[in-house]
Amino acid sequence: MKRLAMALWLILAVAIAIVGYVRLAPSDPARWHRMPEFAADADLGNGVMRRTEAGPDGLARLAALIEASPRTRHLAGSVAEGMVTYVTRSAVIGFPDYTTIRQDGAALEIFGRARFGRSDLGVNRARVEGWIDALQSG
Repeated sequence: MKRLAMALWLILAVAIAIVGYVRLAPSDPARWHRMPEFAADADLGNGVMRRTEAGPDGLARLAALIEASPRTRHLAGSVAEGMVTYVTRSAVIGFPDYTTIRQDGAALEIFGRARFGRSDLGVNRARVEGWIDALQSG
């Protein structure tokens, strides 16, 4: 019985350490404030790439929507620079997802991706498409 209790405590300690790392790992702007070149929308295993017409003020309008989103904070860049990156964390564990938005003329290029894992279970696609829908309806 003592071995079972010890094993359970060890498993709990490892789980706490993993959750702590996920929540507290620093986000390096040099690594995450990047935008790959792309010509078409794409669904990735752990993210999404979208391009949408938004007008010349699209980045400012989308940035205002994103900054009002729950559990989302600014990581790098600015509207004035033409490219901004945000970190959005999941509610329970705090998994970080990074979203980079770049103004390209009248279009916005949006790249949302998960930091951990090979699949984001469609979370970034849903978030990015929700922001696009809100931008286009507002």
